[in-house]
Amino acid sequence: MSEKGKISYIEFPARDIAATKAFFEAAFGWSFTDYGPDYTSFNADGIDGGGFYKSEQAGKAAAGSALIVLYSADLEATQADVEKAGGKIVKPIFAFPGGRRFHFTEPSGNELAVWSE
Repeated sequence: MSEKGKISYIEFPARDIAATKAFFEAAFGWSFTDYGPDYTSFNADGIDGGGFYKSEQAGKAAAGSALIVLYSADLEATQADVEKAGGKIVKPIFAFPGGRRFHFTEPSGNELAVWSE
């Protein structure tokens, strides 16, 4: 596979970096490295990494932001983990060509989705 064009890092805005970190640690097992009070990088399966920077903005698909879609082999269990960690389900599980998914917002308001076959 060619390295040209490969997505290697994703950055998100975060109103509350501490709450966002706690959410992704609890819901998905991500780990973090802080770089001062206004930036943290994360390590997650499936991508080289990413980060959260201090901002009052939030990424929402309806507002034109890219929708980041995570994968889970057990969609119902992952939705329960998201809710238990403090995420808000904004689109409950629904079918689409190729599988099923749900959308959620994390504590800083960014919208993401999780899909499964």
